[in-house]
Amino acid sequence: MASLKIASWNINSVRARSTIVERLIVEEQPDVLCLQETKVLDDIFPTEMFHRHGFTHIALNGQRMHHGVAILSRVPLDEHGRHDWQDNGEARHVGVRLPNGIRLENVYVPAGGDTPDRTVNPKFGQKLDFIERMTRWSETLREPTLIVGDFNVAPLECDVWSHKALINVVSHTPVEVDALNRLQQAHDWIDIGRRFVPAPERNFTWWSYRSPDFTRNDRGRRLDHMWASPVLAGHLAGHRVLEPCRSWERPSDHVPLICEIDV
Repeated sequence: MASLKIASWNINSVRARSTIVERLIVEEQPDVLCLQETKVLDDIFPTEMFHRHGFTHIALNGQRMHHGVAILSRVPLDEHGRHDWQDNGEARHVGVRLPNGIRLENVYVPAGGDTPDRTVNPKFGQKLDFIERMTRWSETLREPTLIVGDFNVAPLECDVWSHKALINVVSHTPVEVDALNRLQQAHDWIDIGRRFVPAPERNFTWWSYRSPDFTRNDRGRRLDHMWASPVLAGHLAGHRVLEPCRSWERPSDHVPLICEIDV
């Protein structure tokens, strides 16, 4: 049985950080790479570097200076699709079908602004509505699916450096956690990260740029996720969070996730 290695990374500008993307490819040799926050239009996406490394199958949904998602693959991709879960045309999703018939969905959920109150902060309301549209979509799924990306929600108390300090901070508020839980329950999604790194074990994927040395206070959050349809449970072969990437030259504030699935 062969294994398919899938990486997911909020890269915070693929052109600005092409050097560390290439380093990830060389060191980890993923079969498929899902990027979020690429911040580039499709027609100027840096495809040449990916082609050099065998990623000749590409699905893009880009936007100038903001958002943007991409799936780069060494294996063929079919049935490209885009969901407008933001309902305003922002480039936050791209999906494909892999050769084994599995759907792969790559998503960048909105951050939601600073104030966790939709009456004074429209961005927070847009985030909750985005997750609700994903929930309605999840309820209709009838095929094996992997959904990966930056969900911008840390759902468990142990998914943040301090539950008490962050309980009213966007990304960890009860209303967001409840929304993400409803999304997970809508398809009985398997949280691959916690399947292989069970709670309450530390498992952060994001550290703010505001801290000059993120390792000193380790104020991380688990904002990035990989979920699988229940039917894929027996095929999940591994999962890793590549924390050392946060110390690479000109890093993203997120680190890559890698899962392996037997096909």
